[in-house]
Amino acid sequence: MSTPVEDLRTHLAPIEDLKSAAAVLTWDQETHMPDGGAEARAQQLSTLQSTAHERFVDDQTGVLLDQAADAVDDTDPLDPDAALIRVTRRDYERAVRVPSSLVAELSKAKSQAQQAWKQARQNDDFSRFAPHLETLVDLSVEKAEAIGYENEPYDALLTEYEPGRTTAEVVTLFDTLRDALVPLVDTIDNAPQINNEILRGTYPQSEQRAFGRSVIADFGYDLDRGRQDVSAHPFTMSFSPDDVRLTTRYDEDNVGSALFSTIHEAGHGLYEQGIDPSLARTPLGDGTSLSIHESQARLWENHVGRSRPFWRHYLPALKDHFPDALGGVALEPFYRAINRVEPSLIRVEADEVTYHLHVMLRFELERGLIDGALSVNDLPSRWNEAMDASLGVVPDTDTNGVLQDVHWSQGAFGYFPTYTLGTLTAAQLMDTIEDDLPGLPAHIADGDFAPLLDWLRARVHRHGRKLTAPGILERATGDNLSADPWLEYAHEKFGGLYGLS
Repeated sequence: MSTPVEDLRTHLAPIEDLKSAAAVLTWDQETHMPDGGAEARAQQLSTLQSTAHERFVDDQTGVLLDQAADAVDDTDPLDPDAALIRVTRRDYERAVRVPSSLVAELSKAKSQAQQAWKQARQNDDFSRFAPHLETLVDLSVEKAEAIGYENEPYDALLTEYEPGRTTAEVVTLFDTLRDALVPLVDTIDNAPQINNEILRGTYPQSEQRAFGRSVIADFGYDLDRGRQDVSAHPFTMSFSPDDVRLTTRYDEDNVGSALFSTIHEAGHGLYEQGIDPSLARTPLGDGTSLSIHESQARLWENHVGRSRPFWRHYLPALKDHFPDALGGVALEPFYRAINRVEPSLIRVEADEVTYHLHVMLRFELERGLIDGALSVNDLPSRWNEAMDASLGVVPDTDTNGVLQDVHWSQGAFGYFPTYTLGTLTAAQLMDTIEDDLPGLPAHIADGDFAPLLDWLRARVHRHGRKLTAPGILERATGDNLSADPWLEYAHEKFGGLYGLS
């Protein structure tokens, strides 16, 4: 006879299968689907996602949760049964507030909006995307009202990506970061600039792909359980720990663009491949929050991929791939070039220091969209004004401005702040990792990433959603999230690069 927890798992497994099937269709839409398939794909996704929602919010889920809770001791937060009940109940109580009709409507609107965004971006025509964005804003506000919130509707959307965090907490953290960040940017701006012309040249896509795949395989990304494709906006998508897919985009004039995108997405992929396989086909079998997910991507991209030890090992191999462009380049000029700080238009290609200003801009604009202070039609001009004010650069096109990110076409309001939260988390994790693994720089210089990956597997990856982001961070580092470790890292690294006192 099965136990109540086994009954709950049996009930949840096909629901997770439906969600994974919808994710496969979404991945295909972003990578291989012909444009003409957009309308049919929107309907297919709507059917799968609304069906999964209806099955999840069925009264039987609540009954099974109650029966399982009565049979389990929940004193250990890492106990898999207790965690399953706790996380599933949190998801269930949120989901039952959202009508299935709204889930279906949102799914269809997102699919249509993504195709419209692609066309708008290709043609530099925001007007093609604007009506779809208006629909998504209205539906997202409706969703927030259905879920409920204490202070502002953005709270209800933020907690989908960061359970337990509030908009007010993010605002406070961002204000603290901005107060220290802006003077640092100004000081660097007044210092002699680093020359990064050596990154420009001719870099065939095939060679970029080969080098990038070799690097992430060395990290531990298992290409037998994953793959890499091309998309308009780089992303990672997981259907199980044994099927985790990355995408990137290539610029044959700049060797850094796809390379650091590949490393970044591999960080996400390593996280998903490292989740305990026993959590598959349950609500626990995913990354716990987007800030933890982003911390893994930013840790590998910046703390590893932009470090001197990394390039002591990999610069000779990169030069072998591109002898004409990089044959005569030495380590130190290359290291300085890939870490140049300069305000720029594109978030995904921004340097480590100014990156946060891009995130804060988007956070403020999407809050305005959700609370009604900003209209969709005013978004391009407000975007450009904010870019000028915060970074001193103004997009020459909407493609390089308000249309550059895919997130709003996915209805992902509440997502953007997780990029900075994740970057701060990465720095805090690295502080502890460096204490625990004092020989890490030497390992990286030898191309040996096993000690780092083993640490992350044990402290972060394997837990899936058993713990919240604050729970994982506190267990791993002993502290709550703070901007201080990243600020110390930035001042040390870029103070050295730019000769700052």
